[in-house]
Amino acid sequence: MTPDSARAFIQAHTALSHAPLVPEIALHLATEITPIWQASEAWLRRTNIEPPFWAFAWPGGQALARHALDHPALVRGRRVLDFAAGCGIAAIACAMAGAASVEAAEVDPLATAATLANAHASGVAVDARTGDVVGQPCRWDLILCGDVCYEAPMTRHILPWLRRMAQACEVWIADPGRAYLPGSGLAPLGEYPVPTSLELEDRALRPTRLYRLSGG
Repeated sequence: MTPDSARAFIQAHTALSHAPLVPEIALHLATEITPIWQASEAWLRRTNIEPPFWAFAWPGGQALARHALDHPALVRGRRVLDFAAGCGIAAIACAMAGAASVEAAEVDPLATAATLANAHASGVAVDARTGDVVGQPCRWDLILCGDVCYEAPMTRHILPWLRRMAQACEVWIADPGRAYLPGSGLAPLGEYPVPTSLELEDRALRPTRLYRLSGG
């Protein structure tokens, strides 16, 4: 996949819009779920890309973005990683809030392209990279994790590393009630009611809790 083909796919299957909890940020989002999912599945068979999770502003990312914009002193001047960034909404919010640097990490090159497009549309700079950062040494002051505990293999892969990172920096996890959120080592930071689509979630409003993860 080339950067040009990624941009073309995003332009063809999304519209510039705004997440309900964070209207300050412009995002290329899918207006209908089924067509983009079918298009991604067809491309997946040809190019081995991931499903289009980047085309939606999930509750965890919205809560992290809202928290960063409402409390810029927690972000300003810090080196931030938006882990499993999706559409990049949390990374973009941190850039708006005055972070010294913002890195958005994703394993999906389309998510990386979407984050770059969304940052450009919102008038900020984000260093979006494709690749798995799990296992890398800490080079950040703050790591943001939105909605990452939705399946057991993912949680098993990331949680030990995140706990190690939490010994060297702050790690925030925003979770809307996913099944695999750890049951310990979480200090509450806040809660945000996030409007959602019934096509994506089982309710129209998802209370999303924000935690600081402790090291282990």
